[in-house]
Order: sequence, then structure tokens, then C-alpha cells
Amino acid sequence: MQIFFLVLETVGVISFAVSGAIAAIDKEIDLFGVLFLSLVTAFGGGLLRDVLIGRTPAFFSAYFHIASAAAAALIVFLVAALLKKRYVVREALIGRINNYFDAVGLGIFAVTGAKACMSAGYTSALVAISLGMITGIGGGMVRDLCLKEIPFVLKKHVYAVAALAGAATYYLAFRVAHISEYIALSLGIAAVVAIRLLATKFKLNIPRAIVFEKEKKQV
Repeated sequence: MQIFFLVLETVGVISFAVSGAIAAIDKEIDLFGVLFLSLVTAFGGGLLRDVLIGRTPAFFSAYFHIASAAAAALIVFLVAALLKKRYVVREALIGRINNYFDAVGLGIFAVTGAKACMSAGYTSALVAISLGMITGIGGGMVRDLCLKEIPFVLKKHVYAVAALAGAATYYLAFRVAHISEYIALSLGIAAVVAIRLLATKFKLNIPRAIVFEKEKKQV
């Protein structure tokens, strides 16, 4: 189980690091900024979760994951730097690729965040599912704030709800239905990825009170 969990976390870290690097490059951030925001995206949610449950953040001893995230971000930076024109021309495609990485990272961290809470003794459904969501969305929110943007989770597509659904799926499958943890984790991740990709494909969003641009056009 430990190897399976390590592989999941590594894939999640790399996915979010790539997503953070692409977002930083899109804002014309320098190399240090790209690396920094990649690490923030990959580890910010886990740091918030660990602080909330009162344990030493795993980030301080996650040397392998830090190296993996930095390496992934550096590769993205070098690809963008060496293939400037192609990168710009294919910006829309890169955005779609980024969405896949982001969906996978969100799914993995939502369920592993819930698992980490339960392993620490916080077995309440409300706590485990909520902190699973925070683990998934926390890094992206901090990244967006660093970029002086309204966090993606608050304005675009079904994001936090997808993380909640994934954490809840894992919790119910493992804790209530007593399904194998491997299967429960996989179901939770699949739920997040499916919701995120469907929301993107069909342009689904959580309802807003007013879409000002739309209303102004009708005036």
C-alpha cells in the first residue's frame, strides 16, 4: 500500500507542478517564479491541511517530491524557452493539456488528503472530506493569489465541488462500504477527473448571481 500511495502522491505532485509552471509562464514569470509557483501549487494544499490537523507539514521532509516537482517545472520552462514560437502558437492546446494535468492532480490530492486526515485520527466524514478538498484546491488558490488573480476555484467550471465529490467518493467507498482502499482511492480520483473534464467540455459552472459582461451586452 505504501508503494501505491507513494506513486499516487508523486503523480499528483508532478501534475500540479506542471500546471503551476504553465500558469506562471503564461504570466511571463521568470525561472525562479516558475519554480516557486510550481512548488506552491504542488504543496500548498498539503501544507494547509497539515497545519489544520496539527502535525508537522510533510513538505519539510518530502525531498523526493520536492525534487520531482522542481524537475517537472524546469522541463516545462525549458520547453517553453527553447520553443517560444511553437509554444505561443499552440497556447490553446497547452491550456487543454494543462487542464488534464490539473484534473489529475486535483483528484489525487483530494483523495490522499482525505486519507491523510483519517490516518491522523480525524475520521469524521465532514472533517475528512473538507480537508480532502482543501488539500486539492489549496495550492492552486495560493498560486492564483500570488499571480494577483481571483482563484480559479471561485470563478471557473466545477472545481471545489469536484474535489468534494472525489473525497466523498473515497470516504464512502472505504469507510462506509468497506471497499478495498486501492479501489476506493481509484474511484475517488476517477470521480474528480470525470467531473472536471465533463465540466470543461460542456462549459458547466456553478451558478452566479450576475454575469456582468452578459448583462451589459443586453442593456
